[in-house]
Amino acid sequence: MAEIPYSRWSPLRSAPNLLTLLRICLAPFLVTAILEDRYALALGLFIAAGLTDALDGAAARLLRQRTMLGQYLDPVADKLLLSTLFLVLTHKNLIPARVTVLVFGRDLGILVVAAILYAAAGRREFGPSLLGKANTTVQILAVAAVLLHQLTTAPGIADLRWLALNATMLLTVLSGLQYSWTAARRVAPQPNGIHPPKG
Repeated sequence: MAEIPYSRWSPLRSAPNLLTLLRICLAPFLVTAILEDRYALALGLFIAAGLTDALDGAAARLLRQRTMLGQYLDPVADKLLLSTLFLVLTHKNLIPARVTVLVFGRDLGILVVAAILYAAAGRREFGPSLLGKANTTVQILAVAAVLLHQLTTAPGIADLRWLALNATMLLTVLSGLQYSWTAARRVAPQPNGIHPPKG
């Protein structure tokens, strides 16, 4: 049987996208483990989800299997997993409600801004900023620290949890303001028909 060229494959069959889909599939098991107070299992699943996040990017580069679907699916998987975990951990009184409200408010604001950009300027891309990436990193650290704090009362873990949650609030606000400022520059009318530079 002749080999089918990769260009004719469904993007869902690429290794990076399969890893991303696996991360999405882990979400309900993570939620169930937390609701049942099985925090060791929840932490293990969360680490597994983090490994799939690291591996899908590496696989995309090494196997040259970057797809448009993957570019959209990967951040969606991250947001779905993290937002769900923040909500469930808040329900369990393990994360303050104010932190989760800020996280959800920022993400909702970015969706609204992206819609405005598309409607006003026809822009479909809205790439992550350095602050946005840092915010995602501290959110991951915060969830890990909260889960680990349920398994040990070591002072260092309690301090890490406190620091990560406060860093999450700070970076959530800063990255949200940065996205708003960037969006305002891109949609603002320029004199003599000059448009602001991309990036």
